[in-house]
Amino acid sequence: MKILTRWRVLALTAGLVLTSACTAQPGTADAAPYAEGSEYVTLPAPQRRLSDEGKVEVVEVFSYGCVHCAHFAPLADKLRKELPAGVVFKLLPAPFSADWEPYARAYYAAAKLGVAERTHLALFEAKFKLNYPINSLDDLADFYARNGVDRDAFLREANSDAATAAMASDLDLIRHWQVDSTPTLVVDGTYRVTGVRTQDEMAAVALWLAKRALAAKK
Repeated sequence: MKILTRWRVLALTAGLVLTSACTAQPGTADAAPYAEGSEYVTLPAPQRRLSDEGKVEVVEVFSYGCVHCAHFAPLADKLRKELPAGVVFKLLPAPFSADWEPYARAYYAAAKLGVAERTHLALFEAKFKLNYPINSLDDLADFYARNGVDRDAFLREANSDAATAAMASDLDLIRHWQVDSTPTLVVDGTYRVTGVRTQDEMAAVALWLAKRALAAKK
């Protein structure tokens, strides 16, 4: 019994020494913090958004009808401000259902009228924090009118052929990216963030992927 115990102690000591040696190996501090198939996936057929900016794109697929998107909106705004030069943040509305179509049209109209950035967080707050009944396109027109946007101009843009075409094109891209929930982040049309435990982690993974994609371009 004493001999067996002594061998166990020696084995444990050797294991501790080996562990110490492994953790001291150079380069482990630079190990990737996130893994393919765990916190993100590489899309089988990468496709970037059509853009003439020539920058790495971090795209949030979202909807104003999604409460989780409302929760993520402040984090998304923080992520946008943390992105390095050479990376741009974009929003892509998801018309996953007839109920969500008005929200997509609202975003296209707001972008066309140059008020999307100014009203983005305010719309989430009005719907989910202040509990305004914002469900139809008329409800959305009322919201934008309260925020200084010409109501008729908003409805004209929201119902335009351009908005309809943009919605169809973006839905095709969303399906190509295999996105089926919101909010979802896609980096440079190549990586989709998935499998994260929190929204903070989702933003962190996207930032890491964006920096990696940017480095690969240089």
